[in-house]
Amino acid sequence: MDDLQKLFANLKARGVSTFAAEVLEVDKESGTCTVVDDGIEYYNVQLSSLIDGAKKQLFIYPVIGSSVLVSPIEEKLDWLYVEVYSEVEQVDWNIENVKFSFDKDGFLLKKENETLKKLVVDILKFVKTAERKTSSGVTLGLIEPQKIIADELISRTENLLK
Repeated sequence: MDDLQKLFANLKARGVSTFAAEVLEVDKESGTCTVVDDGIEYYNVQLSSLIDGAKKQLFIYPVIGSSVLVSPIEEKLDWLYVEVYSEVEQVDWNIENVKFSFDKDGFLLKKENETLKKLVVDILKFVKTAERKTSSGVTLGLIEPQKIIADELISRTENLLK
């Protein structure tokens, strides 16, 4: 029991704690940002929840000028990461050859060279232009209301997906 109490006491006695800061700059290539707290700028603050940011799996990009909570890793002020975001500009999540990204303009789902948007739009265009056989022969197009609906579905898909 004494060991457990010592562990809790050590946790309380951390020399460096989480602090609030303002985002000055975001570098999406390196997955870092620059923040300022009480006039002191901190560079290369990690945006990834991973200690090994080279894997580039999950990045949350804050809005410049927004507030974040920054915490040190192993109590080192030169090894910081963003823990909490007040405003988010974009989120990128990569798992091997699959990418999921979203921002105010919509979302992107991509696997290798295929995107969900391209796939859905291609399907809708195919359905719109497909020939249909009827008892009186081949129909070479949709009737006008169906064309309008197909065009609307294509437009809605292009607006939702990046």
